[in-house]
Amino acid sequence: MDEHIQTVNQIKANVIDLAMKFGPKVLVAILIIVAGVFVARWVGRMFLDMLERFDLEPPVRELLARIAKGFVIGLFAIMALQNLGVELLPLIAGLGVAGAGVALAMQGVLGNMVAGLTIIFTKPFRVGEYISIVHEEGQVVTISLFSTVLTHPDQSRVVIPNRKIVGEILHNYGRVRQLDIVVGVAYDTDVNLALAAVQEVVDGSSHVLKDPAPLIQIKVLADSSIDIAVKPWVSVDDFGPANGAINKAVLEIFRARHIVIPFPQRDVRMLAVG
Repeated sequence: MDEHIQTVNQIKANVIDLAMKFGPKVLVAILIIVAGVFVARWVGRMFLDMLERFDLEPPVRELLARIAKGFVIGLFAIMALQNLGVELLPLIAGLGVAGAGVALAMQGVLGNMVAGLTIIFTKPFRVGEYISIVHEEGQVVTISLFSTVLTHPDQSRVVIPNRKIVGEILHNYGRVRQLDIVVGVAYDTDVNLALAAVQEVVDGSSHVLKDPAPLIQIKVLADSSIDIAVKPWVSVDDFGPANGAINKAVLEIFRARHIVIPFPQRDVRMLAVG
């Protein structure tokens, strides 16, 4: 019983001794970390306000602000470890070895991150633009370190890893797209009248942009019709609605002006044998 009491008293004495010896250092280290968090937040906000003056994409501004915050927290963490008497050189060496192992295990993730940095800083496309790449196309809604998100007119989303984008052939439509509508008229139609009718429809459409100017011309003399190419420019958001609206308006004005849209026709000749 006496031995048990002595053991408990010894443990208490050791705890008190450790608390007296390291308690103030631990408390100071905690205060340093807390101060570092507040300073990092202030530095992050200051960086964001400063970067507003530059023509940078939101992901770039957020990335730089996070790097600044991480750098500040890292400095305060080093100060806290030094206050506790931790030897930093062995710790840094151990972290380096561990980092190499993590890098090997996360090659795909790191590849996406490097590709994301390349996209963010070289700016081959921006949020809001319409692009086609890797057999996918859509409007860019998000550019992050690891992936780029495209949206389709049907409200679906395509998430493309950034390493699949860098190094590929990219078609960037920007913020406008060109419609490619073909309207056929009969060969006995007054072509100038048909072109004028199409021009009137395009000029009266609220979806069509005035600049660049729309292209309206005869595309080809087909087997059964004279095909007219109608290629106005519209914003990316209006691409779907404009296509249907212009087709409907052309059909209505052709009917009103008795301009015939012919059916496909073929002449079949029966030859008597013998």
